[in-house]
Amino acid sequence: MRRRKQRGNESADPDMTPMLDIVFILLIFFIVTATFLQEEGVDMRPPPPPETPPEDSNPVILVQITGQNQVFVNQDQTSADRVMAAVSRIRAEQPNSAVLIQPDDEAHHGVTVQIWDEMMANGIPVSINRDESGDQS
Repeated sequence: MRRRKQRGNESADPDMTPMLDIVFILLIFFIVTATFLQEEGVDMRPPPPPETPPEDSNPVILVQITGQNQVFVNQDQTSADRVMAAVSRIRAEQPNSAVLIQPDDEAHHGVTVQIWDEMMANGIPVSINRDESGDQS
């Protein structure tokens, strides 16, 4: 038997150039044939305010709490313990009015909760509105 001569250390390096050409041609093909869809998003703008307020709307009693825990009921300063008396006096003239509590970011939460609890215990409709601008009396 005849043995083959072992040739030197030949490495079988495949030529990568044709494969790279094919990859680039495929890339160009997919870029050209791809359809780009314009997706529609959700409109995040708030609706415009109503032109005129409804005439059957009830007046609101505004209770503001400043950063120094001063309490104002319809721009009149009072203490946190006297808010219920001030609200009751206003509701005697306007029985269907609701209370809107507007606390400052720096106000103690206990004052807000105390006023909220007094209103809820007496069956007065109440809601809380955080003033984003920071302007409060």
